[in-house]
Amino acid sequence: MAEYYDPETYPNQWNYLQTGTIIDQYMIERELAHGGFSSVYLARQLEDQFQVALKEYLPRKLAHRTWNNVVVANSKDTLSMFKRGRGLFFEEAKVLAALKHPNIVEVTNFFRANDTVYMVMTYDYGVTLDNLINKRMLPITEEFLLAVFNSLLAGIDYIHERQFIHLDIKPGNILVRPGNDALLLDFGAIQRINSAHIHKLDTVLTPGYSPAEQYDIKTQMGAWTDMYAIGASMRTCLDNKTPISAPERLQKDPLVPAVKAFNQKYPEYLLKAIDWAMELKPENRPQSVAQFKQALVKP
Repeated sequence: MAEYYDPETYPNQWNYLQTGTIIDQYMIERELAHGGFSSVYLARQLEDQFQVALKEYLPRKLAHRTWNNVVVANSKDTLSMFKRGRGLFFEEAKVLAALKHPNIVEVTNFFRANDTVYMVMTYDYGVTLDNLINKRMLPITEEFLLAVFNSLLAGIDYIHERQFIHLDIKPGNILVRPGNDALLLDFGAIQRINSAHIHKLDTVLTPGYSPAEQYDIKTQMGAWTDMYAIGASMRTCLDNKTPISAPERLQKDPLVPAVKAFNQKYPEYLLKAIDWAMELKPENRPQSVAQFKQALVKP
């Protein structure tokens, strides 16, 4: 019989895998990150002691971990949504395992265990862009922006060429490695371009980074959707804060264009490119990575 419980009564009960826990052929070392639907752990392969990142599907509004690490739905009402999400997570793992590019996270294995799903990823050393900005670890220069975002665009171009869009590009999902080389993380929102099967449950919305069309599932999304998120991520580097959300901007846009706000600090071509990517209407933005990369070329 499935075990159900009230997450409001026991909010922290067995939330995270403990150090030393063995899952399949991996031993947990420590937690790296967590979100509403999953947690990522630093783990070690038992066979060769090689370090990896292990991502576990556990949507805390829908399910919880029991004392023996089995993941079960919180109630009969959340069971179907939990199972659907688990299926989508497994599909994401299969998609990612087939995508190989130096600027997107590499999935090396995925498997079912504990009534949930895990994906194994290479563990890269670096700092996420949001931490780098918030802690002011490096000066945000023209050279820094070009290095990080041109390398990021190389990975995104690879994804788009294979008819996928990421749909959750933001500073927290961009790992900056030595040499300011970007690695795109977290493909939980990935969709096929022109998919006729986009469901509201599948759509991830991040205020400040998701463009207007992402809030309306009837509106077509494409490469231009990711372009907005890239522009917003670049704008965050300048402002040191999350941009105003697209729905707010649609009502009355208080966002001062980058060409006005930062004209004394950064070159005009770079600021114009950011403003172009953040246009509210999809047709007014770069329609492809190639177009946007051209805008980032120094005059």
